[in-house]
Amino acid sequence: MAQRQNSNRDPSIELFIKAGHDGEQVGNCPFCQRLFMVLWLKGVKFTVTTVDMRKKPDELKELAPGTNPPFLLYNGTLKTDFIKIEEFLEQTLAPPTYPHLSPLNKESFDVGADIFAKFSAYIKNSPTNTFQEKNLLREFKRLDDYLNSPLPEEIDHNSMQNITVSRRKYLDGNRLTLADCNLLPKLHIIKVAAKKYCDFEIPAQFTGVWRYLNNAYEREEFTQTCPADIEIEKAYMSVAKRR
Repeated sequence: MAQRQNSNRDPSIELFIKAGHDGEQVGNCPFCQRLFMVLWLKGVKFTVTTVDMRKKPDELKELAPGTNPPFLLYNGTLKTDFIKIEEFLEQTLAPPTYPHLSPLNKESFDVGADIFAKFSAYIKNSPTNTFQEKNLLREFKRLDDYLNSPLPEEIDHNSMQNITVSRRKYLDGNRLTLADCNLLPKLHIIKVAAKKYCDFEIPAQFTGVWRYLNNAYEREEFTQTCPADIEIEKAYMSVAKRR
C-alpha cells in the first residue's frame, strides 16, 4: 500500500491495482501504472491497494464484481475503465488546486500509439523473426524522430539561432503529461522483457528515446510506480515459452 498526501481538502481516493506474484507488491500492468502516475503528478492525497488476482478478496468482489484492476473509488463512488478514469481525474482535479496534465501537442499522444502492439507481436514470435523486429524498430525510429524534433514552443522566431534538435526532457516538453503516463510504462516493459527473452536492446542511435528514458528514470513519479523487473519477466515468461 502507498500513500501520497497534500491538503485536508483533498477528496477520498483509493486506487486498486494489480498485485505482483507475491500478492502484495506492484504487479505488471501498464494501465495501473498509468493511473498511479497521474494521481502522483496531480499531487492529490490517495491510497493504493494491490489486488491479488489469484485470490481476489470477497469485499473487492462485492465492490467491483467482474472488474479487473485498475479501478478507483472516488469519494465512495466506483470508477472503472482506465481511460474514463483518466479523463475524470483530469477534469475533476483541475487548476487552481491541481495541475492540468494534458499535453499541448496532440502528436505527443499519438506518436507512441503502435509501439506496444509491435513489441507484443515481436515477443510472441521467434527472436529470429526479422520482420517483427523491423516493425518494432520502425516505431522506435518514429518516436526518436519526434523526440529529437523541436516542438513549436521551442522555436523562437525572433532568434538568430535555429534549433535543429530538441532538448526537451519528455514527450511534450519539460513537464510530464498524460502522454508520458501512457507511454513510459510500456517502454519500461519493452526494455525489460525484450532484453530478457529476445536479447533486444533499444539501439543507442536512438538518442531522443534514450534522453527521454534517462530523464524519466530520474523522476520518482515514474520509478516508484514501476513494477520490479522480475514481475515483468514472469509476466512474459509463458509468452516466450509458447514461441
